[in-house]
Amino acid sequence: QVQLVESGGGLVQAGGSLRLSCAASGMIFSLNRMGWYRQAPGTQRELVAGITSGGITNYAESVKGRFFISGDNGKKTVYLQMNSLKPEDTAVYYCNAEGGYAFWGQGTQVTVSS
Repeated sequence: QVQLVESGGGLVQAGGSLRLSCAASGMIFSLNRMGWYRQAPGTQRELVAGITSGGITNYAESVKGRFFISGDNGKKTVYLQMNSLKPEDTAVYYCNAEGGYAFWGQGTQVTVSS
């Protein structure tokens, strides 16, 4: 089993920045990819950004150039730096880790006011 603990959500004005963190514990040796998803009310959960254990990243088109994912592969910790936030970025953000199975954090609320 893998446990994921997220932190860093909150309320910010449009144009501001937030940094999310996610720390994995448990059977972390099995993980080969970590990432962030988000879900706004009435919508499906969507990928925001991901990073492999080899450092390869991918981003949703809507966040490219504004959000940046990074990680500490040894500690299995992943970060999401979110800049130039927009009201449409408002959602619950979930940390995800994959290694044969998919594991999810409890989610952290990000609210961007206009």
